[in-house]
Amino acid sequence: MKLVGIVGTNSARSTNRKLLQFMAKHFAEQAEIEVLEIKQLPAFNEPKDKQAPEVVAAFSQKIADADGVIIATPEYDHTIPAPLASALEWIAYTSRVLINKPVMIVGASLGSLGSSRAQAHLRQILDAPELKARIMPGLEFLLGHSEQVLDGDCNLTDSEKTAELEEHFAEFQEFVTLTKQLVKPADTERKRTFAWEAVE
Repeated sequence: MKLVGIVGTNSARSTNRKLLQFMAKHFAEQAEIEVLEIKQLPAFNEPKDKQAPEVVAAFSQKIADADGVIIATPEYDHTIPAPLASALEWIAYTSRVLINKPVMIVGASLGSLGSSRAQAHLRQILDAPELKARIMPGLEFLLGHSEQVLDGDCNLTDSEKTAELEEHFAEFQEFVTLTKQLVKPADTERKRTFAWEAVE
């Protein structure tokens, strides 16, 4: 199974990046997980021709080629970081590669809450008509006090949280497989042609 993990922030010290790097290493025998950065993407600026800049197009293609997506988001002011929102805007306005794509949401925070509000908000965003991702239901992985449990080598040292993540990841793999069986290409193409202008 080929997956991509999106680091939902441009912060250099992000523990969400460490969490995805841990997942890529820990689950290497179950899936290939490529960690993608959003820090090189420009801020969203609506192009008149609806053509994405080359770096955005390459980012979108990585998502298109993957069987599923993992998004690791921190929480800033009870929501997702602006760079992640900007990256999703680029996708919504140009490639729409997240439509019907299986998505798993995880989050780490320095405090105790583990990005719970940001994850809830991200679910709402991903359900927008231009994104319409297939979000893993009933799953919420919240890693609090992340600097204490993710070491310098990106190892998750909390055995209980590791076991929880293993359980969630196994469920996500099943979700990806089921989604591929259920989703019809015609449905994906129909949703990609959605336009607000056509809504009366």
